[in-house]
Amino acid sequence: MTATPVERRLVLVRHAKSVPKDAAPDFDRALAERGRHEAPRAGEWLAGSGYPLGLALCSSALRTRETWQLMASRLSEPPPVIYDDRLYNASADELMAVLGETDDSVTDLLVVGHNPGIHDLAVALCGAGGKGGRSAGDKDEKGLRRRIREGFPTAAVVVVALTGQWRELAPEAGRPAAFWAPRD
Repeated sequence: MTATPVERRLVLVRHAKSVPKDAAPDFDRALAERGRHEAPRAGEWLAGSGYPLGLALCSSALRTRETWQLMASRLSEPPPVIYDDRLYNASADELMAVLGETDDSVTDLLVVGHNPGIHDLAVALCGAGGKGGRSAGDKDEKGLRRRIREGFPTAAVVVVALTGQWRELAPEAGRPAAFWAPRD
């Protein structure tokens, strides 16, 4: 008798709009006025989406911390958060390595990060159709994959459905479940 694979959700968030690159050292760039409006809207969408969250991982850069704090203020039960320096400007491969360390008791994980890594991770995980086989929502998934490939605007949220353990995270391991952006 084989165990049923555990269903997991990974919520990927790009930080909200920050001040220009010449306004401060990159790590210390704060959110711009637009970003201070985008981040709470992302939190409101997440609160209304019905996706539970067990843990949040957030880059330790100022703009990602501010994004998370403004999002979390809109959640009725924000999860515990870990600020991790390794997420700052991490590539998709680096992000997968960090996420692979997540305890398997966590089934719903949110990550606040930076482009291009967070976008590249979403594209890699959702791939051309995932390894999970065909489902009734294939047409919707195809549209979501296309939207994800087209770009990951500031404060955008991508929800990826996964099965298996976090240490098994690999390209095409997931299916896109939702995509939201502030201008939607």
